[in-house]
Amino acid sequence: MTDVTTPAARPLRGWKALDLDTRLLGMIGAFIVIAIAFDIASGGRFITPRNLFNLTIQTASVAIMATGMVFIIVTRHIDLSVGSILATTSAVMAMTQTSLMPDVLGLGLGHPLTAWVAILFGIITGAAIGAFHGYLVGYLAIPAFIVTLGGLLVWRNVAWYLTSGQTIGPLDETFQLFGGINGTLGVTGSWILGLAASAATLWALLAARRNKISHEFPVKPMWAEITVAAIAIGAILGFVALLNAYSVPSRVLQRDFAARGEVMPEGFTQGYGVPISIVLLITVAIVMTVIARRTRFGRYIFATGGNPDAAELSGINTRMLTVKIFALMGVLCAISAVVASARLANHSNDIGILDELRVIAAAVIGGTALKGGIGTIHGAIIGALIMQSLQSGMAMVGVDAPLQNIVVGGVLVLAVWIDIVYRKRTGAKD
Repeated sequence: MTDVTTPAARPLRGWKALDLDTRLLGMIGAFIVIAIAFDIASGGRFITPRNLFNLTIQTASVAIMATGMVFIIVTRHIDLSVGSILATTSAVMAMTQTSLMPDVLGLGLGHPLTAWVAILFGIITGAAIGAFHGYLVGYLAIPAFIVTLGGLLVWRNVAWYLTSGQTIGPLDETFQLFGGINGTLGVTGSWILGLAASAATLWALLAARRNKISHEFPVKPMWAEITVAAIAIGAILGFVALLNAYSVPSRVLQRDFAARGEVMPEGFTQGYGVPISIVLLITVAIVMTVIARRTRFGRYIFATGGNPDAAELSGINTRMLTVKIFALMGVLCAISAVVASARLANHSNDIGILDELRVIAAAVIGGTALKGGIGTIHGAIIGALIMQSLQSGMAMVGVDAPLQNIVVGGVLVLAVWIDIVYRKRTGAKD
């Protein structure tokens, strides 16, 4: 057999040997441009440890749901009810903490089980709602747009009836740890996390290289591998350093020392570090990426999105797959509800309003194709960061709320148009 090297198999040379995702680089570049523009417009207040810390915890809730929206859109569906499901699950968890646990089980706020039982009830509720939507879409063949549009109205008002229209709080202190500023790893814990993540990244790159070599696939030059590893590790450690640079206000530290009966040393400072909500987002992102790339369930999702008829003919139970995808979306809505309500320290009736817009926009900006079959988890998270950066930046420079929504809507349309142009050009090259 003659050994023929095709053009696609030839090793890349020069900077192309890095084999970087141009779409990912474009999104990162867009975020950098947005950050610099708002930093200039705000007089240097946007690119600061405090603002970027707040930006990360504000992004977490939408980003968690955006990872699930990738699967929904990849299979050629849509979910307009995510904000309302978040509100309902938030109401369930708040009522569990303030009414069910004290009145029925005799376990009030502060009990070790309160937060975890509430979270469990919220996740079960979210999964049940999502599975119900999936059943209507998959087995009764009702379009997902109609089902979830109805869900948007139904579950928003179910949340209102559960709480009688009242704000429910304060929530359990353990529960509040998932909100961001109320729960962080601290400087030392953050560095440990950063070093562990760096080691895991290095191991993953080496494992991928060994796997390619074992299957006789072309690999990057060693200098390119080292460069990619350096960029990834530098980004991880830089992110940790940035969050560690945001110091806890001295009055808060003084209050903590006084509560312990101690006197705060002169000049003592302490950084917040990585928020627990970001650790939760990273965990969700890893799990969802593994599902997408390494499991049969993930392969079925992308196969169904690429060609639903062929997927069904090949033996994939597309109806049950739809139920599972929407149930997973419901679980992620519940996890997002934990982050959102914990950050507010209570459940409010307006929680999650317009989140469906933000979540869908994050997934689409992140490269998920509305025609189905294409999408990435990391892209959706970066899309959520871009969306939140736009809103936070506009609020910082004093842009009115109506104009903010106009800009967000325009960016969404622009992102879809750019995606169409990009895919046409890359398709022409292929």
